Amino acid sequence: MKNSITFFPVDNGDMVLITLGDGATMLTDVNIRKDADDQKNDEVRDVARDLRDRLKVDSKGRPYVDVFMLSHPDQDHCRGIQTHFYLGDINDYADDEKELSEKKIVIRELWSSPLIFRRASSLYTLCEDAKALATEARRRVKVNLMHNFRVDLGNKILILGSDINGKVDNLGPICIKEGEVIHTICGNESDYFKALLLAPFEPQGSEDEEVLLAKNQSSIVVNFSFFPDRSKEDEVSFLLGGDAEVYIWEKLWLKYGARRSCVFECDLLLAPHHCSWHSLSYDSWSEKGENAVVNESAKSALTQGKHGAIVVFSSKFIEDDANDPPCIRAKKEYKKFYTAYCTGEYPSKNSVEPLTFTFSKYGIVPPYQRNSAKKIAGMAGASSEPLPHG
Repeated sequence: MKNSITFFPVDNGDMVLITLGDGATMLTDVNIRKDADDQKNDEVRDVARDLRDRLKVDSKGRPYVDVFMLSHPDQDHCRGIQTHFYLGDINDYADDEKELSEKKIVIRELWSSPLIFRRASSLYTLCEDAKALATEARRRVKVNLMHNFRVDLGNKILILGSDINGKVDNLGPICIKEGEVIHTICGNESDYFKALLLAPFEPQGSEDEEVLLAKNQSSIVVNFSFFPDRSKEDEVSFLLGGDAEVYIWEKLWLKYGARRSCVFECDLLLAPHHCSWHSLSYDSWSEKGENAVVNESAKSALTQGKHGAIVVFSSKFIEDDANDPPCIRAKKEYKKFYTAYCTGEYPSKNSVEPLTFTFSKYGIVPPYQRNSAKKIAGMAGASSEPLPHG
């Protein structure tokens, strides 16, 4: 089985499924809108069915993802979680007698950050799906503490990043700090991936704390490395950062820029915040237009693509207008360094479908398109393998 990564067309939102060479699945964020669940609505892609078609079932016939990672709790990153996913003690799962299409998806291991739920305040109210995930994260932490971190699939959790005032210091076995590398899925070592956690970072002062607890800035930032086989050679890297804005990318570059090759280099980038200008600049695009100034540190962090690297905009169709996100100026900046794909226009803006890339020892292989076969063959390298169909 090949490594693959699928970006689902969810408008301005994120929903990415990673499938590893051993069959393990990792879902980062979810945005399943009510219109997508309406079987009579042909205008909005049924991404829930697209996802389910790509998942395996366990020995009890339950669909599952091995990992669900919530980058941050905005609605366009967790919408539909209560409708389509099982939240609660796995021993209380109640859908076994239902048809497969009606069974809720089991999350074997949840990856979450404690900082992302501290954003809730009088100025920012968590949506109902985010509240449900926050409750589920707390439940899983409690169960892990009660059972000395030895829990069943469906109750596992990894806490990504630090919390203020050392609030997660007692969670050593399930806590991953900034700068550390994740090698496991559901507690087992994986030969097919590793993940470098870059953010959220631990606040170094009141300014950091204030920013990190603000909207978008607490997003998890991870650089994944995927290996086509157990040799752990010929890795392909994928950088994603939720809705992290310019302050975070500037801060990360100032801290890790000297180690850019092992921190920021990537074959595939998910443009932060749906191709938002605010990930590249402190200036407002709608106010300043072409006079808006790019922050060089943030741009450096986000443009360390390897030869032939690809950027994906998980967004609506990107118009040449004042909207942000998605922002036409941001798209132009990224296209200076990457080959670009947009989920809102693949394969066309009037008929979207999931966008899937595969990974092999030859690198990242984009979905096959008849009108650009030669270009794709060149990007795939001197491969004798057949090109995939998207």
